[in-house]
Amino acid sequence: MNDWLALAGRTHAGTPLDVLVTLTLLGITPFLFVMCTSFVRIVVVLSLVRSAVGASAVPPNAALTGLALVLTLVVMSPTLQSVQREAIAPYAHGRITQGQALGRAGDAVRAFMLRQTHAADLALFERVAHAAPSSTPPVPVLMAAFAVGEMRSGFAIGFALYLPFVAIDLAVASILMGLGMVMLSPPVVSLPVKLLLFVMVDGWALVCGGVATSFR
Repeated sequence: MNDWLALAGRTHAGTPLDVLVTLTLLGITPFLFVMCTSFVRIVVVLSLVRSAVGASAVPPNAALTGLALVLTLVVMSPTLQSVQREAIAPYAHGRITQGQALGRAGDAVRAFMLRQTHAADLALFERVAHAAPSSTPPVPVLMAAFAVGEMRSGFAIGFALYLPFVAIDLAVASILMGLGMVMLSPPVVSLPVKLLLFVMVDGWALVCGGVATSFR
């Protein structure tokens, strides 16, 4: 906290260019948070789980997004600690310049993104951008490859989570047809069954723990 307060003091005392850079970074922070962290994979998985259960409005979007945000902070905590140690603290104490601090912070985030990014995705977007293959790809190329890989991983995890709920839907539909209750909608019966199963296995804890440990 002291480092952040010192950083704020240095920002106010800096040149107009420093203030402009700081305001620009604050403006694009939401975009960077979505595209450069684990948020995409987590929110995709949580949304697919809600859809698989069949309760399209429960939990509400605000609660789901808040849970994804908290899990993102948990997953990103080693990276954030590295940024604090390598960039924020030295800059707050005047040992490095603002440019050096931004470079070090970017290196920490880049390292996290590269660990999650598949080589095939990087090669694809390097071809699209006509960029030479490199161990340090350009930021737009890395962000595109990272985002595509995160969505793919989220859908893969969501597919695995969908299967038990689909099996319950099929079993309930078969039972109702066997009993001749064709006028009764299967989702009306299967939804309580799926909710009961999800609660019994502590589903939210399993999902959150599983998606958090899926990051390298």
